[in-house]
Amino acid sequence: MNEFDDLIKDLKIQFSSREMPGVEMQPYGEVISVGDGVALVSGLPGASYGHLLDFDGRALGLTLNLREDYLEAVILQKTEGVKRGTKVFLKSPSLKIAVGEEMVGRVVSPLGEPLDGQGAIKSDCTYPVEATAPGIIDRQPVKEPLSTGILAVDALTPIGLGQRELIIGDRTTGKTALALTAILNLKDQDPPVHCIYVAISQKQSKVAKIVEKLRSSGALKYTTVVAAFPSDGPALSYLAPFAGCALGEYFRDKGEHALVIYDDLSKHAVSYRELSLLLKRPSGREAYPGDIFYLHSRLLERAAKLSDKKGGGSLTALPIIETQDNDVSSYIPTNVISITDGQIYLESDLFNSGVKPAINVGLSVSRVGGAAQKKTLKKASGTLRLDLSQYRDLAAFAQFGSDLDEKTKNTLKKGELITRLLTQKEYQTYSTTQQIVMLLLINMNLLNEVGKDSVVEVVQGYLQRLTAEKKLTAEIEKAKTLEEELKQKVQSSWKEYFKLNYGHAERN
Repeated sequence: MNEFDDLIKDLKIQFSSREMPGVEMQPYGEVISVGDGVALVSGLPGASYGHLLDFDGRALGLTLNLREDYLEAVILQKTEGVKRGTKVFLKSPSLKIAVGEEMVGRVVSPLGEPLDGQGAIKSDCTYPVEATAPGIIDRQPVKEPLSTGILAVDALTPIGLGQRELIIGDRTTGKTALALTAILNLKDQDPPVHCIYVAISQKQSKVAKIVEKLRSSGALKYTTVVAAFPSDGPALSYLAPFAGCALGEYFRDKGEHALVIYDDLSKHAVSYRELSLLLKRPSGREAYPGDIFYLHSRLLERAAKLSDKKGGGSLTALPIIETQDNDVSSYIPTNVISITDGQIYLESDLFNSGVKPAINVGLSVSRVGGAAQKKTLKKASGTLRLDLSQYRDLAAFAQFGSDLDEKTKNTLKKGELITRLLTQKEYQTYSTTQQIVMLLLINMNLLNEVGKDSVVEVVQGYLQRLTAEKKLTAEIEKAKTLEEELKQKVQSSWKEYFKLNYGHAERN
């Protein structure tokens, strides 16, 4: 008996001293319960917040709560295969998404999975979905313009590379169309701007229409669409904007420029509230968790114009917020307004009256974009905001009285002309040169003899002629300031066009 004991003891010593190649002891936990996309997992003492979990090859999960005896994780994929007793393994300390040129022109999920049926995406580079925003030392001021092609935006609320400009308004006021127009206008931008459109809890039919519009306009070749549908559950909707931001950071860190659109953060807040309620976190104002402000701030702070030492790349963010009954003072709108560098407020009354984009100039502002606005465009804008504000104030009172003085009539007439010129068809864009010319026509009072009903048609015709006048167009493009001589050339060109087509010279 002692001989067998000695033999067993010797074998144990020999085996313990040997390494077994290819065999790795990996700790694992077990699912205690699962429901509504949330799994309670015991074990896994090495897990941390935001840890990516592997549910025995059946699904991926993300740790969002750490309890004393267990952890709570949201399941990122279909939950049918996950049940009580399923083994859970630690996969990586954070969730990462594939990034790179291979993602351009594709429609993907927040996990980087292709949704467009064009095959797998092969990319060796990954970025963490959650990342720390660049510090102050690594940033530089916003000083380069990002042209949207929308006259009302570029003249009144300009946007610069690295800025965070909020688009806010009620449902069906043209928020998505405004953001998509900005993407379409970047088609021939030099240097190029890579665009990321993030659809958060949007209907598949709406996303399909957006993708088709981008494809037919030739914009999909420099755009990536990240889509999380309502049927995917709140977890993917929660991750979608962070995934889109990571895609943009890849280009920013390369020294290039990227634009990311979050459509919209109201639905993102709702999905995070749903997750928090499922995780039994205490609710706060309007049932949103207390860290909802931190959630959006750490997302939007990642937008920046990096210093030249860091490559000079930029990530510009256009978050969208949907209001209820024009209430900008509710919880989520006020949160995001305080985080961003300004807002473009779209008013439903203006939209319904035919003013598109329906920008309320009183509530819309760009806190830093003016520093990035092209100097000639800034000069040409002149008193446009003031003129438009005065017109809309007077128009509300003028309808109650017929006896108006000459000054008021002139203000109303000019305001009507401005309103007509600022109204653009959906997805229509103007070059910076065209915008400068249109603003000069307004500020130099060259449209006085043009009727308000025909002003758009007349000006459009002049812009087409101006395109043929390459010499004047080139002068406007190269000009650093609006000299009086250049203004006179535009005036002479306009008078010649107007006399030729409408039989008489423009009145001074």
